[in-house]
Formats: sequence, structure tokens, C-alpha cells
Amino acid sequence: MTDRFDVHAIRHRLKLKRDAGHTSLFENRDSVVCPACEEPFAEVLITEQQEHSFQPTGSMRFCVVREDDRTLLFTHES
Repeated sequence: MTDRFDVHAIRHRLKLKRDAGHTSLFENRDSVVCPACEEPFAEVLITEQQEHSFQPTGSMRFCVVREDDRTLLFTHES
């Protein structure tokens, strides 16, 4: 992937659920596709931290995209 995932360009299609400055969580409200698998995702966690721990709910798969200054974790409902 060479293009950066531009949250601001699709912000109207997402719902911000949490923002801690260095980490944000968005819910996909409009079938935006994941840049890793090109399927719609449920949520995206975007973090600038080197480490991050999360507790997924239920049974889900996820995709990870690493950019120069941040990591994006896309969850997909099974």
C-alpha cells in the first residue's frame, strides 16, 4: 500500500467512538473498505503509539496496516 488511509477525507462516513489524542477509534457507518483486504470493516483503531493492547469483542478477524507514523487495525465482523 502506497497511499495513506485518509480519515479526514472519509470522516463523514465514520463515527468517532473514542479519541485519546494519540489513539482514535472509529465505527464504519457507510461500508468504507479496508485498505488491506478491500472489504468493508466494522471499526478502525488508529494509533501513533509503538504498543497498544485491545480486547476484541466476540469472534472477529482483523487487518493491520502499518504507515510511517501510525498503525491502523481494522476489525471485521465474522
